[in-house]
Amino acid sequence: TSSASEDEGSLRRQAALSAALHQSLQNAESWINRSIQGSSTSSSASSTLSHGEGKGTSGSLADVFANTRIENFSVPPDVTATTSSSSARPAAIDLPPSGIVKGMHKGSNRSSLMDTADGVPVSSRVSTKIQQLLNTLKRPKRPPLKEFFVDDFEEIVEVPQPDPNQPKPEGRQMTPVKGEPLGVVCNWPPALEAALQRWGTTQAKCPCLTALDVTGKPVYTLTYGKLWSRSLKLAYTLLNKLGTKNEPVLKPGDRVALVYPNNDPVMFMVAFYGCLLAEVIPVPIEVPLTRKDAGGQQIGFLLGSCGIALALTTEVCLKGLPKTQNGEIVQFKGWPRLKWVVTDSKYLSKSPKDWQPNISAAGTEPAYIEYKTSKEGSVMGVTVSRVAMLSHCQALSQACNYSEGETIVNVLDFKKDAGLWHGILTNVMNKLHTISVPYSVMKTCPLSWVQRVHAHKAKVALVKCRDLHWAMMAHRDQRDVSLSSLRMLIVTDGANPWSVSSCDAFLSLFQSHGLKPEAICPCATSPEAMTIAIRRPGVPGAPLPGRAILSMNGLSFGVIRVNTEDKNSALTVQDVGHVMPGGMMCIVKPDGPPQLCKTDEIGEICVSSRAGGMMYYGLAGVTKNTFEVIPVNSAGSPVGDVPFVRSGLLGFVGPGSLVFVVGKMDGLLTVSGRRHNADDIVATGLAVESIKTVYRGRIAVFSVSVFYDERIVVVAEQRPDASEEDSFQWMSRVLQAIDSIHQVGVYCLALVPANTLPKTPLGGIHISQTKQHFLEGSLHPCNILMCPHTCVTNLPKPRQKQPGVGPASVMVGNLVAGKRIAQASGRDLGQIEDNDLVKKHQFLTEVLQWRAQATPDHPLFLLLNAKGTTVCTATCLQLHKKAERIASVLCDKGHLNAGDNVVLLYPPGIELITAFYGCLYAGCIPVTVRPPHAQSLTATLPTVRMIVEVSKAACILTTQTLMRLLKSREAAAAVDVKTWPTIIDTDDLPRKRLSQIYKPPTPEMLAYLDFSVSTTGMLTGVKMSHAAVSGLCRAIKLQCELYSSRQIAICLDPYCGLGFVLWCLCSVYSGHQSILIPPMELESNLFLWLSTVSQYKIRDTFCSYSVMELCTKGLGNQVEMLKARGINLSCVRTCVVVAEERPRVSLTHSFSKLFKDIGLSSRAVSTTFGSRVNVAICLQGTSGPDPTTVYVDLKSLRHDRVRLVERGAPQSLLLSESGKILPGVKVVIVNPETKGPLGDSHLGEIWVNSPHTASGYYTIYDNETLQADHFNTRLSFGDAAQTLWARTGYLGFVRRTELTAASGERHDALYVVGALDETLELRGLRYHPIDIETSVSRTHRSIAECAVFTWTNLLVVVVELCGCEQEALDLVPLVTNVVLEEHYLIVGVVVVVDPGVIPINSRGEKQRMHLRDSFLADQLDPIYVAYNM
Repeated sequence: TSSASEDEGSLRRQAALSAALHQSLQNAESWINRSIQGSSTSSSASSTLSHGEGKGTSGSLADVFANTRIENFSVPPDVTATTSSSSARPAAIDLPPSGIVKGMHKGSNRSSLMDTADGVPVSSRVSTKIQQLLNTLKRPKRPPLKEFFVDDFEEIVEVPQPDPNQPKPEGRQMTPVKGEPLGVVCNWPPALEAALQRWGTTQAKCPCLTALDVTGKPVYTLTYGKLWSRSLKLAYTLLNKLGTKNEPVLKPGDRVALVYPNNDPVMFMVAFYGCLLAEVIPVPIEVPLTRKDAGGQQIGFLLGSCGIALALTTEVCLKGLPKTQNGEIVQFKGWPRLKWVVTDSKYLSKSPKDWQPNISAAGTEPAYIEYKTSKEGSVMGVTVSRVAMLSHCQALSQACNYSEGETIVNVLDFKKDAGLWHGILTNVMNKLHTISVPYSVMKTCPLSWVQRVHAHKAKVALVKCRDLHWAMMAHRDQRDVSLSSLRMLIVTDGANPWSVSSCDAFLSLFQSHGLKPEAICPCATSPEAMTIAIRRPGVPGAPLPGRAILSMNGLSFGVIRVNTEDKNSALTVQDVGHVMPGGMMCIVKPDGPPQLCKTDEIGEICVSSRAGGMMYYGLAGVTKNTFEVIPVNSAGSPVGDVPFVRSGLLGFVGPGSLVFVVGKMDGLLTVSGRRHNADDIVATGLAVESIKTVYRGRIAVFSVSVFYDERIVVVAEQRPDASEEDSFQWMSRVLQAIDSIHQVGVYCLALVPANTLPKTPLGGIHISQTKQHFLEGSLHPCNILMCPHTCVTNLPKPRQKQPGVGPASVMVGNLVAGKRIAQASGRDLGQIEDNDLVKKHQFLTEVLQWRAQATPDHPLFLLLNAKGTTVCTATCLQLHKKAERIASVLCDKGHLNAGDNVVLLYPPGIELITAFYGCLYAGCIPVTVRPPHAQSLTATLPTVRMIVEVSKAACILTTQTLMRLLKSREAAAAVDVKTWPTIIDTDDLPRKRLSQIYKPPTPEMLAYLDFSVSTTGMLTGVKMSHAAVSGLCRAIKLQCELYSSRQIAICLDPYCGLGFVLWCLCSVYSGHQSILIPPMELESNLFLWLSTVSQYKIRDTFCSYSVMELCTKGLGNQVEMLKARGINLSCVRTCVVVAEERPRVSLTHSFSKLFKDIGLSSRAVSTTFGSRVNVAICLQGTSGPDPTTVYVDLKSLRHDRVRLVERGAPQSLLLSESGKILPGVKVVIVNPETKGPLGDSHLGEIWVNSPHTASGYYTIYDNETLQADHFNTRLSFGDAAQTLWARTGYLGFVRRTELTAASGERHDALYVVGALDETLELRGLRYHPIDIETSVSRTHRSIAECAVFTWTNLLVVVVELCGCEQEALDLVPLVTNVVLEEHYLIVGVVVVVDPGVIPINSRGEKQRMHLRDSFLADQLDPIYVAYNM
């Protein structure tokens, strides 16, 4: 949220940069010569200046060069136009779009680049290869980048139309207002140092400064003589005693940091004047208390930009600085290395009699630098010249009518602003006596400054509103104080909106103590313009100046209107007096060029006088825009040639040339084109009975930029004793108050524990740091309310679905556009005849019997435990024998008939495989089911029960352990255990031969049922025929080139889909050996899978996303340990993730990157794609091109369109191809509504046709229409062959690539975007939950997992918090922001839960519907639920 003046500055700066660049390229040698001459001028005064300038210029030039490399200017600066005609620019050159010519020196021979009209150098030495390369590079391959990065903000955002009734300024253009002339007093010194010399030598006994101890008692008084002698000693020491004679550490003109605590004004004053006398430039800063002070890093930036290497401090202060173990002062974050010098008298050298400081008349050389924190938190140094310092003291002396010897009480920070100007500088000019009241005393005794005024009969007191406020609170303690001596009570933050009520209240309380009404003198100041205006002490009895009662609504449009509506929405402001003597003031528009305002318009106050800052040290660009402003009239032409300084204050000049300030530029919040003032909103917050809730009135207001507008955030500290009820009541009342008074919505209102907001050195709230904490998620609120629904008014209109174009027209349109229909297919099965197996054996049971005879001792399966040792193996013969025994048990014990369904309930292992073939041998239909989990029976057993019921199982085969579990007491609590079918345990089988092995009459007969619970919570079973099983095994065998001498490692759950096929079926069909690794074993040994792959030199391995994620998270930081264990993955040719979802590119990429160091090839990792209707559609395999990736535009996906973009485009999504389509499989992309085929790169539903598609759903109520629709459906148009397709239920697209497939054709890549039944329809658009979840997971390091779903049109986001609970509420605004920014949705509810709450199935997919049910049933036990109002 940078202030307008700075934006404009950056534009100007860019213009200046390109101009400077122009010159530098034109004439770099002369510039270098110039800067060398500049920095070696003789006279010391001018040398400091030219030093500064030399550095400034080189800095800006460095900026120039830095910027040219980074920014992609749309058009490169024309570097050829300014040169002589000999190398005039040829007409046909297209300069490259960035950086190449820019960095070239004018002197270097450009002609080599531009000899021919097409920009290719003609040189016999250039080889033809390079020539070809250049020609290809010249071909316009892609549109230039900027076309991808055009922010389509216009088409997205509803731009609110300006209200036709809004007030507009009607006055004439203002004319600059002059202050009274600066009087010439004969004895005004030629320089401030001269005044010090005069009083120090002639009035040595006069008191100059009195310091107080902690209790507020005077502890030491510095006289003018002491100040002079000690400053002199310091100046001499600085110049002569720090280095050697030939190499002094400090030279006049160097900058020095002054690090003095706020309770030691004496040491500070000596140090400040010591520096002035030594002609070094003091830069007062705060004492750093910790390594991580609020804004400390930015102070470091200031020290760095001022080139400071030396810091002055006191011995006590130095002892208190944080130290490292060996006693050195810690290196503060972001600070340059500093040498610390202690300025206590005992360490200073007395100057020789003949040494005198050089006191010249005040000129424009820098005197000191005052730091200033900008709205963004950056710290800049306002440089004040010696003449400005002197003129400012003169103007203050005249305005405040100071006379010699007066006593003033100063409660302000003496290092900067009015505290420095009055208490340290003007003080010496007029030989005043300052009583300095430190902030620490004010904390313990808020009345101390009133007591000091009374005790010393002080004439002037310098305070802020808070000091008035505190004195009133403590007033009861002191009855007998008198303020009758005060002729001026200078209220230095008179520019605050609440200063008027503080002044009034203070006056009404202390008038009885002798305070004169005319003594109250508000003033307005700024670091850049110094004192802008001050009310002069009035004449007793004269009428007090008027007040302005302004309409808040008018102010928000920048217009001055007297408030006539209700008193609530009025702002009462008091004047801050007249322009300073010798000054001139104008008001300019706060944003854009400095155009003079109309008389009834609010603008930024600009001041022109000799008494003002001259620049931000070392920042030439920003300086110009602040310190050298020439106002322009409405036509844009400059008014006069006097430069003005922007004060950073907003206000107007009222009747009688009185100045009124209504706010600060830094506190400006521009929301939907209306301007609000942060301080006004704070005042409203404080006015709503805040005493019960808000701790010490500490409220911060700032704006954050979310979704193309500023949003208001209010953060307050909550009292330790405030109740939840009080807090919520206060919060809701504040929201209403701000809405009715300021007519603006609050985006976020947060309460944080007392004393936790970052503080400024004097205890105020450090706004920019607070804002940074808010955006980083480190504020740790204890209460939060977000109101995005009321604030965010610029969301795009919800999409209305247009009546669709018919499928025929789409097809014709594609043909006309030359687009092919989006279809793709694997290799043709007909061409690749397998060995005799296929001809001989149509059924897997026959293959197993054949293998048992041909290769009885060939091992097919190896099962490993967590230690990596083989616990069980099965050869062809063993498997066959075991299967026979199980079949005989089924016939004898189970009395089953062919065609009965049998549930297999086994842990992952070889028993499951033998039971499966046993069922086939007996002619039964196996149904594999994941066994219930003993620890969570209530959650897992009902699913088992459901599958048993739905599959109408006649019997359950299982182990003894599981059989006991099924009949246990605990199980009875979850389901009705009396109704289980026959349960047979297969642990001890009788050795009985089967009379005959069942052979199905046709291959279309059912082989097995595959049951699975989808992520939306649907249980579906599909029927797999014997023909499909053989077809599927054959396709996988061909794709992966599997044969009996091969080994593969499988780390998957073997219960459904492709995981089951790989675990149980493929080895028997292809004869390769499968090493089986149950995924749950990885929980006790993360290394298991990778070490097995390495040990057995496996070329092909299959895993699930859960396994890959376990390894990535668990072993990511242990790659060295893996190396030490000798694990090497260079043997791996394919590592395939079995999945039924969009490929998780970031996970597979991380996995590849992490284990690259132990030999994993970057090309190895790929994914499969399957669905319920067809468990294996794509599988990478061994041959064929690597998987390709594309970037698509997320915004188009929501509209069901695919738009390909470049990498790095905003809102782009990286998609990877899901492996290669299996042999015999055809896919086509179809519009799910019209069922018409779509064109290449269009988003639609993926339909599949293949010999191994399932033959239908297995349901209780055989729903024929659903069967036909999902398994046997035809395209509505354009398919003469009338192919029968199965619908996968997934959205995706096919894109023809430049690569060549194994068949020699161009390769068609299939990209899966997501499941249709998972998508969320919101605002007429289609969202994939994973996209929103990806955005959310990125927002904060403590978000472990996240899931989204909808509830009554509200978007609910559930996040798992893996950090400490105090971070829970930090997540609410971050989640709301990111979803709004990236997806244009308002989050309705944010639920923060413990890790592990979001249910995830064995495939690693989130069960969002289960989560939704738990949320609605109130079973999540959340840490926090935020309902965004």
